[in-house]
Amino acid sequence: MRNPAALTTTFLATCTILLTACGDANRSNNSVNNSPNNTPGTTGTSATIPIGIAFAQTSNVALLGQEQVAGAKIAEKYFNDQGGINGTPIKLVFQDTSGDEAGAINAFQTLINKDKVIGIVGPTLSQQAFSADPVAERAKVPVIGASNTANKIPEIGDYVARVSAPVSIVAPNSVKAALKQNPQIKKVAVLYAQNDAFSKSETEIFQKTVKDQGLELLTVQKFQTSDTDFQSQATNTINLKPDLIIISGLAADGGNLVRQLRELGYKGSIVGGNGMNTSNIFPVCKALCDGVLIAQAYSPEHPGEINNVFRKAYVDQYKKEPPQFSAQAFAAVQVYVDALQALDKKSKINKLALPQLRTELNRQILAGKYNTPLGEIAFTPIGEVIQKDFYVAQIKMDKDGNKGKFSFVK
Repeated sequence: MRNPAALTTTFLATCTILLTACGDANRSNNSVNNSPNNTPGTTGTSATIPIGIAFAQTSNVALLGQEQVAGAKIAEKYFNDQGGINGTPIKLVFQDTSGDEAGAINAFQTLINKDKVIGIVGPTLSQQAFSADPVAERAKVPVIGASNTANKIPEIGDYVARVSAPVSIVAPNSVKAALKQNPQIKKVAVLYAQNDAFSKSETEIFQKTVKDQGLELLTVQKFQTSDTDFQSQATNTINLKPDLIIISGLAADGGNLVRQLRELGYKGSIVGGNGMNTSNIFPVCKALCDGVLIAQAYSPEHPGEINNVFRKAYVDQYKKEPPQFSAQAFAAVQVYVDALQALDKKSKINKLALPQLRTELNRQILAGKYNTPLGEIAFTPIGEVIQKDFYVAQIKMDKDGNKGKFSFVK
């Protein structure tokens, strides 16, 4: 989990008239005292510390990635306004992972080898993490997953951690909330995206929860995240007369599935998985999104100074409450900032060679405690997030379907 931090201002100032000497390529790869020509984000004699951001900015996964980019950028501005890393600003370096494994691998390789980042936040999907995280692990570059909740993500390697709580902890809460709202629920149908690693992991948790709650599992239906026509799955499911339908998918496919279920006459309860935990689902199913329950690892109403700051910045810019994916992206950037600040107090990071910086940063990340918009979090020795507070929200749409919100269930 180490990444090239940029040169210090004072060092560069002394090298202003010796740019050729300071631009020595060998030095740029071995120390954070890199030259202006080789340090990502450096302008003139101003140093920055590059942190890689690998989120999906294209493909259908961009509905989630856009929210993550928003949260990361808010974090960058806020922490730089607070002085960065003891006076040195951070610089987020964005690479698009698109929606598949190849895109994530390419983004990681570029961030590590070309952009020389000190660490990476991402990728967007767990499916991508299983392919891209080993690239960072082999290079000994820290990775913090901001939305990777499938089982066994931290176990990928010593340099892999996540601020996104595992689905095994979060998902059951939404089923329990549905039962609290309607104790008459007895029969359940489950549908999931079979080509997405997270959805496959999540549906296993949902199916176990159904059985643990003494409910009857009527059917398990499969689909693809690229599907748009769900008539077959929806019709087969409705014919079994379920009281509750649980969907594990992403915003576009999950939203279309909800819409088609309602259009075909299903009036029972619907629980959506974490991939549907975004306001970008609203334009997909519009008024028919109303009532869907989704478990949350973040609430805009969580008390705390840092969440108040984040919430205000997000509302001021986007005129709506911040979603979980934005809050988790902010928290992941914050972990890097807090860990870098703590590390710099112990041994000046601009004096460390890049490989050493990444290794020491990785150790510091796992050792720290962080007061984030998610609440106070920490990490287990293998990089699993330790988080206390979780929630369930229900989608409430205006009758015309043009606007909606996540209303938190008490």
